[in-house]
Amino acid sequence: MVDAVTIPTNIFYIIIVVIAVIGVIVVFMQWRKVREAQSNVEFLEKQAQLRKIELVEKDLESKRMMENVIPLPKEQQDRLSDIRKSTSDLMHQAGFLHSEINERVTRLEARTEYLKLQKLLQDIEKKEQELDKKTGKKIKTEDVQAVKGIKGVK
Repeated sequence: MVDAVTIPTNIFYIIIVVIAVIGVIVVFMQWRKVREAQSNVEFLEKQAQLRKIELVEKDLESKRMMENVIPLPKEQQDRLSDIRKSTSDLMHQAGFLHSEINERVTRLEARTEYLKLQKLLQDIEKKEQELDKKTGKKIKTEDVQAVKGIKGVK
């Protein structure tokens, strides 16, 4: 028979205790990390709440400031109304000039397009005349233009 390796019972108990101690240490470290993370989350939640409260307080303060308008002396009120009026006039003038510029640009684009179309029409008429010369037909340009609606019909 083969002799089995036997470990004395005391050494066996020591190995089990060492493994158990290592396990307890690992569990304790993980528990500590979890507690730390939970406390960080709680801290961040409280910080977010304080920030929200701070923002609401700032908003209320700005509202109070808007309600408690500081009265200006008559001279400053007149200057302020003059500034507002001149600003309004400038805005209206700028709007008028902007619409005028847009109108002129539109007219210029239309004129350019019209000139391009006229040039294309002349090119087409030249090509038609060349084709007519090649085919031997003679058509008066007035008749062609009348058919196209360019000039009045005779």
